[in-house]
Amino acid sequence: MAGWWVGPGPAGPPSHLVPRWLFLRALGIIYFSAFYSLLFQIRGMLGPQGLLPAGSYLQEVAKVMGRARHWYAPTLLWFASGDHALMLLCWIGLIAAVLLISNLWPRAMLAVCFVCFLSFVAAAQDFSGYQSDGMLLCAGFVCYFLAPRGWRPGLGEQEPPARAPLFLLRLLWFTIYFESGVAKYFGGDPTWRDLSAMNEYYQNGPLPTWVGWYAHQLPRWCHQTSAFVTLFLELLVPWMLWLPRRARIVCFFFVTILQIGIIFTANYAFLNYLVLALGIFLLDDLFLVRFIPRSWCRALQLNLQQPSPEPWYASLLAALEGPSEPISLSLAASGEEASKGVIAENVPNPEARWTLRSLFEAIAVWTKAFFVAWVFYAMAFLMVRQISPGLPLPATPVTALEPFRIANSYGLFGRMTWARYEIEFQGSNDGANWVAYPFRYKPQNLNEAPGIYAPYQPRFEWNLWFASLGTWRENPFVIRTEQQLLLDNPDVLALFRSDPFAKGPPKLMRSVVWQYWFTDRATKRATGQWWRREFRGLYAPTLERTADGRIIVSEWPQTFIPPP
Repeated sequence: MAGWWVGPGPAGPPSHLVPRWLFLRALGIIYFSAFYSLLFQIRGMLGPQGLLPAGSYLQEVAKVMGRARHWYAPTLLWFASGDHALMLLCWIGLIAAVLLISNLWPRAMLAVCFVCFLSFVAAAQDFSGYQSDGMLLCAGFVCYFLAPRGWRPGLGEQEPPARAPLFLLRLLWFTIYFESGVAKYFGGDPTWRDLSAMNEYYQNGPLPTWVGWYAHQLPRWCHQTSAFVTLFLELLVPWMLWLPRRARIVCFFFVTILQIGIIFTANYAFLNYLVLALGIFLLDDLFLVRFIPRSWCRALQLNLQQPSPEPWYASLLAALEGPSEPISLSLAASGEEASKGVIAENVPNPEARWTLRSLFEAIAVWTKAFFVAWVFYAMAFLMVRQISPGLPLPATPVTALEPFRIANSYGLFGRMTWARYEIEFQGSNDGANWVAYPFRYKPQNLNEAPGIYAPYQPRFEWNLWFASLGTWRENPFVIRTEQQLLLDNPDVLALFRSDPFAKGPPKLMRSVVWQYWFTDRATKRATGQWWRREFRGLYAPTLERTADGRIIVSEWPQTFIPPP
């Protein structure tokens, strides 16, 4: 039974060799983008002098959790959390991602990527915990059981995709869409029910794009249509996954168009790329064979020429029934040798070796089945709880799995943001003239078109958008940024586009809040501005560096009240 579930799947049409190959390459690219973006940010975010030092955080975890600290925070940074350790973590993950893309030892590279990324997420505090991080960890963990073995497995036609991981990846794709649709329509935000949710969507996301500016200019009925289509595609279309293959192929084109539209109109890091890649499992080799290179055709054609596998329920029944003849070769052989008077104490017994190997294989199969079943229960539990919160189901297995971020709830844009606030850091030497620190990606220059940066994720700037929706006391990294800029910390300065105080740090530092809106066509035509903004006041306390090097508060915020 366990072998049927987690062992190599059936060969023959329709098969999923090409979807597996494509998804593993896409997953490698996504891992690469995640580690590549961290190379330029991780020291400023988590270094010993960073905004949220990983070492200090892990020390507090150790004090509170004691011996359970490694389970609560599963990270390699327990061994070392300095700048060199952080950079090494990123480089190892980056190299493993390149090897995964190159289809070299995919199982081992998936394990390395997963451990390195989990090590970052478990210690990153406010700079992690996004739904995209959980999606990547879940997909990466499940793909370890999906990937073919070997150093250069090619398409892995000798080891077809196992049923269990293929099912879990499809379930992950389904939950992302369906749970997001449930969160939108039943989450309490009335704008999704009256179809006004998309009216301000394009300008209020974390990092808008210039395509989003043009989409924002569309008439209101277009936004209402977009809201309806979004709900339709998230609540109803995902159910086509469980229908016959032609329905799944049609579903693939529906959701692909949706994801491409989101990618061009908003920067959500690698989230939409991962969801887009997961959709490849809606297709199969029979559909994709016409689009693949000729060099692959022979192996694929040979696989597709094999007899079609029996229905899954028939093969499951056969697996439950077990082998038709009992295995008693070893007993028979030993009895025959005994009747002949053969002394076998010093003679190697091949049947004994076969039995030992079978034992290890059985242990490996049941271990895989255990972890796959654990992940499946956690995913199903979270989805069922979102639909029916009062259903009495054991939560302990889910709670125990939480630190690894493998099973997660998804509710993308269940509540819309109706105002765009941007935090800006400003320095001054006299308290009268303030100079802003320029961001790399966030809206700031009114004449600069918002770009398309995903799957690259500027986590520092991304977090500032979330911080603007709360108070500075809830986001201590903001005041820490002010402090480190006063100290002229090069790792924190690297998070910005340039240093406006290149000759030396300013004496005063503050963080202020602006409210931003997209301009309309007439304003942009007349002024060239993509944005307009209004000053809303201080966000966090103004810090001052005294003559003796101390840092004190010179002004407290009073004007800005975060949105509800």
